[in-house]
Amino acid sequence: MKDGLLLIDKEAGCTSHDVVQKARRILGQKKIGHCGTLDPDATGLLLLTVGAATRLTRFLIRAPKLYSGVIRFGVATDTYDASGTVTAEQPIDGLTEEAIREGMERFVGSSEQQPPPYSAKKVGGVKFYELARRGEEVPAETKEVTVFELAPTGPLADGAIPFRLGCSSGTYARTLAHDLGRALGCGAHLSTLRRTKIGPFLIEDAVTIPQLAGLAGPAGGTAGKAWLPFDEIPLPFAEVLADAQQEQRIRHGQTVLVRELAGEEGDWVKLMNRRHEMIAVGTVVERIGGAGVGIVQPRVVFE
Repeated sequence: MKDGLLLIDKEAGCTSHDVVQKARRILGQKKIGHCGTLDPDATGLLLLTVGAATRLTRFLIRAPKLYSGVIRFGVATDTYDASGTVTAEQPIDGLTEEAIREGMERFVGSSEQQPPPYSAKKVGGVKFYELARRGEEVPAETKEVTVFELAPTGPLADGAIPFRLGCSSGTYARTLAHDLGRALGCGAHLSTLRRTKIGPFLIEDAVTIPQLAGLAGPAGGTAGKAWLPFDEIPLPFAEVLADAQQEQRIRHGQTVLVRELAGEEGDWVKLMNRRHEMIAVGTVVERIGGAGVGIVQPRVVFE
């Protein structure tokens, strides 16, 4: 496992950074990154970029996410999840599944979301949770997020309801749970959360860290769909096949004239050589005429 993408099923009780550190020790590879943080108590799919694939992290991190989880009503916490300190408790008499469903539907679409005060988001190089723990004011910054789906997946029982969430990158499920509880007038927090899908990648194909250690051990084994070699990583970009002359220009960061070019100016493309190896990722900087001819500028070049 030198250069590629590794699908990990993160267990509860560790940070995403902990997972990266463990993978580095197991694989003997220092150059490993991850595509989208999961809170310590959350479980599920975490994408690790290994070797040269770390330079693709900024593209993979944008992929939409799918989660399953449980929201508990009547109790609000300072972290918006079960790990926090209770800040308010209210009765949930009269709360119905229909009210919850209608409340969830109001969050579907694009909106400005404020991150939880206890989050890894930074301001001036300092994480929000560090400010919150010191009792300092956390900036009221917002970010536009999109919720594609937010719906119950089971009945309301003992004040809690299971749900499914499909959303854009950067959306906080904890904030959605907190805001839903506030909108329903009873308070709520995120009880459990599991990420099941990132873009085209599925939790069913992932391995846990203990399983990874077994695969990397003396007995060895196959990682199956959990490991994608570098050239097989499915970026959501059109492909451009370069000839030998173009390949040399691309490797020197020079623009190339491309025929049968899909996309518009500003779009990203994968630049492949004749051996179908990804040699760069670039952008369309100019379209010439209407016959699919354009100029591509390499932005990230791989050896």
